Amino acid sequence: MEITSEILISLLTLTVLEVILGIDNIIFISILSDKVETHRQAATRRIGLFIGMGIRILLLLAISWILKLDHTLFTIMNEAISGKDLVLIGGGLFLLAQSTKEIHDKLEGEEGHANPKGKGSYSLILIQMALLNVVFSLDSVITAIGMARLLWVMIAAVVLSILVMLLAADRISGFVSKHPTIKILALSFLFLIGVSLIAEGFHQHLPKGYIYFAMSFSFIIEILNMRLRKKSLKPVQLRNRISE
Repeated sequence: MEITSEILISLLTLTVLEVILGIDNIIFISILSDKVETHRQAATRRIGLFIGMGIRILLLLAISWILKLDHTLFTIMNEAISGKDLVLIGGGLFLLAQSTKEIHDKLEGEEGHANPKGKGSYSLILIQMALLNVVFSLDSVITAIGMARLLWVMIAAVVLSILVMLLAADRISGFVSKHPTIKILALSFLFLIGVSLIAEGFHQHLPKGYIYFAMSFSFIIEILNMRLRKKSLKPVQLRNRISE
């Protein structure tokens, strides 16, 4: 098969979109992997990303089934609910519950009380990663179907995006783990995404641009706050050194 410039542009564009859609996935995988022993965290992140890649490829191979998810299964308050809607609603509820639980653990669990790190069930964490990947993979696969016509282009874009995320996962995870406020902010973002998924499941479209703007604005403000706190600590550290 001849590889044309149109196919290459489609592959590049789709790969970039897949990476963007996968950022939320990396953040949540980083938060979950932070709950296991330190020496297993990097491997757990890689496993989580490979699980995501496997789920995406399997869903792409089942394109005909995905397209049938639009068929109405039942009606609630004059709203036709399809299989895709059920996945979106279920995924949104899962993100709401999981992000709320994680926020509680950070504020009153692991950091607030004696809840030693690394005592979470490793298999349970992997199951949570798999469920999360199913939720995020649906958006990713639907985007791939809408952007490209050739199956191999879709699969290649997914594989390339996972490779990019593997390179960035450790840095993102280290940054999130080092700064508790960023971790809470990330969990709040996931809560917001959960709300948007539930809304979309009930055919109430929330423009993604608003959500990403809110996330970007909050992240920039927090980065400025971190820089300000770092600058304010320098005189204190200098005085402590002089007094010593």
